[in-house]
Amino acid sequence: MSTLGFVVANIRWLAAGLLLTLFSSFGQTFFISLVAGDLRETFSLSHGDFGGIYMMATLFSAATLAIFGRIVDDHSIAVISTGVILGLTLFCIGMANVSSVWMLFFVIYGLRLFGQGMMTHAAMTAMGRWYSAERGRAVSIATLGHQLGEATLPLIFVAMFAVVGWRGGWWIAAGALVLVGLPLLLWLLQIERTPRAKKVSGAPEVGRQWTRGEVLRDPAFWIMSCGTLAPAFIGTTIFFHQVYLVELRGWTMELFASAFTAMAIMTIVFALITGWLVDRFTAVRILPAFLLPLAAACLALAGITHPVAAFIFMMLLGVTYGISSTLVGSLWPEVYGTRHLGAIRSIVVAMMVLASALGPGVTGWLIDIGVPYGTQMVAMAVYCVSVAILMGVISVRVTRRMSAAT
Repeated sequence: MSTLGFVVANIRWLAAGLLLTLFSSFGQTFFISLVAGDLRETFSLSHGDFGGIYMMATLFSAATLAIFGRIVDDHSIAVISTGVILGLTLFCIGMANVSSVWMLFFVIYGLRLFGQGMMTHAAMTAMGRWYSAERGRAVSIATLGHQLGEATLPLIFVAMFAVVGWRGGWWIAAGALVLVGLPLLLWLLQIERTPRAKKVSGAPEVGRQWTRGEVLRDPAFWIMSCGTLAPAFIGTTIFFHQVYLVELRGWTMELFASAFTAMAIMTIVFALITGWLVDRFTAVRILPAFLLPLAAACLALAGITHPVAAFIFMMLLGVTYGISSTLVGSLWPEVYGTRHLGAIRSIVVAMMVLASALGPGVTGWLIDIGVPYGTQMVAMAVYCVSVAILMGVISVRVTRRMSAAT
């Protein structure tokens, strides 16, 4: 089936996945960090203080997700989506009314759990379970919501904050969730796609169906995770400290916000290309190369101070984001099966949230003690290249193992 034919035949469910990833933006670092400067000023926090709060709140959300995330194996996506949207709405209202450091911690915990965590988890689990032969394309289309949010929301809300203030912006975010997101999703998901859960007869289960315990005992899982978690760690680190970066380079927030559009365009293009590549060659085979553009992005941000560096970095980051958004969504069901996908993905997403927590905390501390920003970027580039080499080796071994099992 052509891509256009596939989209037309599955528009209802693909649109639902896209909306889930789009509305996850209100719990993503790139959005929360838009008010980082206001929050630090309101509560008299240093970069390290705020990074530490963000890190700990996100760590607790990751721990919760590892336990809570398996519920997507036992309930419909419509039910899960309703609960997650309502939870995220409440915490957006909480951010609009935050009045103390302890409340800030709790609000960030909820935004990360329901936004970045459960909203993305529900979308990717649905795509992985609903589709098999065309899983790569399904994931690539559903993840476009992330890019749509990154391309539009920073510009919209930076302008909006100037009119209604940063607290008013969070009230608007809550309204968008409950008045737009929830009705649309309920309408789209009133017809559940089959197979809809692991218990449905006829669900396509090809090859070995790994349990979560078996996956956690598989060394290949941890090696692949070293690579798949790198974009979350690095991207979150840079977005979280974007106000610091802008001040350090002498840029403007409007300039940096506009660079999100360049990133989103590249992400969309490479997400769609990767969807086709995954369906043709498998996710495991293209795994080793996706961190190389991220390494180049880090080096560009370390070595170029001209404002054009913001766009170079964002475009290169977009390449990796585009590849990884499709690749990671397809990788785990391809390697470990779909029967226990919700339980497996709950661990994967929890680790992703953990990686995104460590970045702001560690780098905030490094900023406070005076470690040059460029040095941190170079270290991240070296890590990406090293892990890419390691994943080249594991890709061959996993491919052989999968071939032997079929």
